[in-house]
Amino acid sequence: MRLADKLNFRKTYAEHIRRVKNEYRQDTAMEVAIGGEFKAFGILMRELLIQVGLKKDDYVIDVGCGSGRLAKPLSEYLSGKYLGIDVVPDLVTYASNLVKRPDWRFEVTKGFSIPEKSNRANMVCFFSVFTHLLHEESYRYLEEAKRVLKPSGKIVFSFLEFSIPCHWNVFEANLKNMGKPGHLNMFMSRDGINAWAEHLDLNIETIEDGDKPHIPLSSPVTLDNNKVMQDKGNLGQSICVLSLK
Repeated sequence: MRLADKLNFRKTYAEHIRRVKNEYRQDTAMEVAIGGEFKAFGILMRELLIQVGLKKDDYVIDVGCGSGRLAKPLSEYLSGKYLGIDVVPDLVTYASNLVKRPDWRFEVTKGFSIPEKSNRANMVCFFSVFTHLLHEESYRYLEEAKRVLKPSGKIVFSFLEFSIPCHWNVFEANLKNMGKPGHLNMFMSRDGINAWAEHLDLNIETIEDGDKPHIPLSSPVTLDNNKVMQDKGNLGQSICVLSLK
């Protein structure tokens, strides 16, 4: 596969969905399609948003909502508004049917815009989104996130970085799969995040190492390999929280 093809995230992800749907039953395919750990990571994502200030009646925009990994457990907490967007129609349809919240919006999008008016949301999250985009594309999304946020709003995103030992495994996989079908896996640096925050006039509230437990848990969370996270958990990818100045 040419690098130019890997850079077309919409195309590579649609092809990925087709492959997993041919290999698994629908429910399993929709979980595998977004990388597994559907139940556990969904809970961890929800608890992370609550940790950084999400209130029950807030409005959340979930960019790259996939098949509803975050939306499903979030629906058990959030009474406020929710907008989930993704580039793959099959994932959006599945997420909407899974959550069954007629008051919530799920939409298929193109480009790097967020279909919402300015100054509306309390929180915008990007889980495993910037990991598959060019830096310029991620920056455009951050511009959009800033636009749709209320003055007290926050942006939460996950990312890969070379300084985290376990992230090196992703880079080694990139090396092995050069020329093969698959996604682009993009790494970010903290000095780059600092530069983005400065140019976007955003505050960096916190950056958490992906390999260190930092998300408070009210009850144990069991991973697909039966490993149990207690007291605190982590998503594997590093986490950055931004806020408006």
